[in-house]
Amino acid sequence: MDDCDGEYAAIETKYPLLSFEKQIFTDTFEKDALLILAKGLNYNNIISNILWVYKNPANLVLVLNGNEHEEKYFSENFKISPLPNTGTEREKAYLEGGLFLASTRILVVDLLKNRVPVKHITGIIVLRAHTVLESCQEAFVLRLFRQNNKTGFIKAFSNSPISFTFGYNHVEKVMRALFVTELFLWPRFHGNIIKCLKSRQAQVEELHVPLTPNMNNIQSCLLDIMNYTVKQLKSINKNINLQEITTENCITKKFHKILQSQLDCVWHQLSTRTKEYIQDLKILRTMIINLIHDDAVSFYALLSKYRTPEYAQVNSGWILLDSAEHLFRLARGRVYNSKNEFDPELAPKWQCLSDLLIKEIPDEVKKKNESLNSTKVLILCLDNKTCSQLNHFLTMGANKYLFYTAFRRDLTINAVSSKYKNFNDDISQLSGENPESEAEFNKSNYVLTQVTQPIDKEDSMFEPITEIENLDLTQIEKDKPIICIQTFKQNGNHLSLEQTLEALRPEYIILYHSDVAAVRQIELFEARKKSEEAMSKVYFLIHDKTVEEQSYLTALRREKQAFELLIQTKSIMVVPSYQDGKTDEYFNLNVEESETTNDTRKAGGQNQVKEKPVVIVDMREFRSDLPSLLHKRGINIEPVTITIGDYILTPEICVERKSISDLIGSLNSGRLYTQCTHMCRAYTRPILLIEFDQNKPFNLQGSFVVSSDLSGADIQQKLQLLTIHFPRLKLVWSPSPYATAELFYELKQGRKNPNVEEAIALSGENSIDDICYERYNALIHDFVHKLPGVTSKNITRIMNRGISLDHLITLSQESLYNILENKKEAEMLYSILHIKAKPSDSKKDEKAFGKRKFGGKVFNKK
Repeated sequence: MDDCDGEYAAIETKYPLLSFEKQIFTDTFEKDALLILAKGLNYNNIISNILWVYKNPANLVLVLNGNEHEEKYFSENFKISPLPNTGTEREKAYLEGGLFLASTRILVVDLLKNRVPVKHITGIIVLRAHTVLESCQEAFVLRLFRQNNKTGFIKAFSNSPISFTFGYNHVEKVMRALFVTELFLWPRFHGNIIKCLKSRQAQVEELHVPLTPNMNNIQSCLLDIMNYTVKQLKSINKNINLQEITTENCITKKFHKILQSQLDCVWHQLSTRTKEYIQDLKILRTMIINLIHDDAVSFYALLSKYRTPEYAQVNSGWILLDSAEHLFRLARGRVYNSKNEFDPELAPKWQCLSDLLIKEIPDEVKKKNESLNSTKVLILCLDNKTCSQLNHFLTMGANKYLFYTAFRRDLTINAVSSKYKNFNDDISQLSGENPESEAEFNKSNYVLTQVTQPIDKEDSMFEPITEIENLDLTQIEKDKPIICIQTFKQNGNHLSLEQTLEALRPEYIILYHSDVAAVRQIELFEARKKSEEAMSKVYFLIHDKTVEEQSYLTALRREKQAFELLIQTKSIMVVPSYQDGKTDEYFNLNVEESETTNDTRKAGGQNQVKEKPVVIVDMREFRSDLPSLLHKRGINIEPVTITIGDYILTPEICVERKSISDLIGSLNSGRLYTQCTHMCRAYTRPILLIEFDQNKPFNLQGSFVVSSDLSGADIQQKLQLLTIHFPRLKLVWSPSPYATAELFYELKQGRKNPNVEEAIALSGENSIDDICYERYNALIHDFVHKLPGVTSKNITRIMNRGISLDHLITLSQESLYNILENKKEAEMLYSILHIKAKPSDSKKDEKAFGKRKFGGKVFNKK
């Protein structure tokens, strides 16, 4: 570690940093900047040192946009308490200073209500900066901050360079949204990183594991079918840009994002045949990945699902190709021998892994004259499924595991080869055992050790360590050899591998799958070691000349190209510095003053000062982009909890905003009729705004009408009925939140501002504390609100007195009446929860609707 410090050796930090990390720390500490790091070079230590500098009650530092794992990491490191629930308590907390991990929705409201001492904010740190757009809540917070505080710092961090390459000039747009003037790029090929990581490198041994002949032929068949599908897709869509849809990109992890960016805006124009080709590409991608990662039995079971008459009717026709017939025959040949006996071939990497654990690593340990009992081995794989597979392979043995897998997958076994006859007697016990249950697939790590007692050849040489609670690595005994199996990201936590390496400090690391980020985290772990600590040995298991190797190389190439594009963009980027005095104009911070001045001139008198336009916004609307865009347009926002409408533009104009999915749900439940009734009673100009997603086509057809209960024609008919019932109700269609903001600005021209007290008075006794809804799970709150019998008047009582949806279902009608305080509404809610719908003969109605389950989630967040 000392060898790579160089000129930054004199810099001392609370959390140890490598030389290049010290340079990054120095650069970002001194300037407002966006830092883009290569994947795997995590920024958590750099941010920790910045936070340590400002960890003082005299400072007020806010950390935004972290995911749950990042927030947990920083909370534990700095003992950061969560913000209080009520506005008054939060205001007091802000005044006391310190570090805060803030929810952006809460922070926006607190800033608008002047609860935050903006001028005393020391600075804001933004994580995952690639997700920040000008319309999002993070950008709204930064705009409110920068308008009233020109001296506080803003530092943004990202380790996803590829995300900045989608769209025209995307990185400059993000920098504008972040209000930063500097861009720091640190790719893996940066000279300082190469020099630092070369100073101490782990010993790496690449083990190229060949595929079996059957697997090679299956891969060729699948690639042939994918090539055919891509060619057909492009031949019937010559007018659509499908440049990024290639066989090479089909096998990458980002394929779904590539599809989304290429096809979302034209999805409604695509033919049924085109959509079938796209769906088949996804299926073929799953197959080719499972071929490499799964065992022969699991792959054959997966393939069998697609050799059915039902699938033949809905696919694009690939299963009729000669390659497909050959594919099915080869997959069966991997499971059954020429005598039609159950005799599956073993996964090629299994034997290699077994040899490493039983022969090579013990031999290495003996050569070093060290004890095998103190040896720690870390096996890294891609997902929970493989993690479970390796655990069972090592603890059960290959043959027993495959036999159990065949039983679990309901494969037909008429006869078995000689090596499986010993397991035939155990088949009666299998009904009670499920080696790969759903719970198993949720586990992302296992800890094993070697069996000490004598064993038969058929048994495994490894057993689980069951006494460790929650797999806490600090509880591991020192007198046993340890084998830890873990995914690259435990439950999506990109910091988990770094934490495991630091806690376990393994002498041997086996990369069962290849992953760019994991390789770099191992490099960092090795470079941080003290000089007296032993060097780790890394075994890289990879299938040569396969889609696995190609996927890894493609990921490296795409990241390199992304950085090269960003470097080129930076070289021609013109961003003013704060010393120039032009930053307000560049960041569009003076829009409010300039537009207000223009309005004053239009009013016709130099002495006449027109008040700034104000819009009253319901608290729940801060989940959308619109409030941010309205504020950017120069309109002041008044956040209030109101039960009539979502936006009050003037004393006469009230707007109820609906997305397409919300519109369908509201029309179904009848909630929209109630909302329109209240609006028409309270305001002279009620408006129903139907807003589309800006990334989707401005069209009611195609993918928007996804409900099995309503077709496009049904929606139009119900909207017609709505306008007949409410003649004063205006329907406004908006293609995006940007268009809505422009529309609201036009509607405000020459009209009075609404009165907050009057809006609250119209809501009457239904007004609740402005942040009350933040105590609930947003998804559950919205779902419950759509149920028949649930209204704006009683939703708060349900969320407060209920525990979860499971609890709600157990309540009697009388209990529901006690909560809702309305007999009719209680009856409606009880019936929808308990009375079964009558079966329909229509095949359309038999289709399952939705995949999301809300079952056991609790209402309250805490």
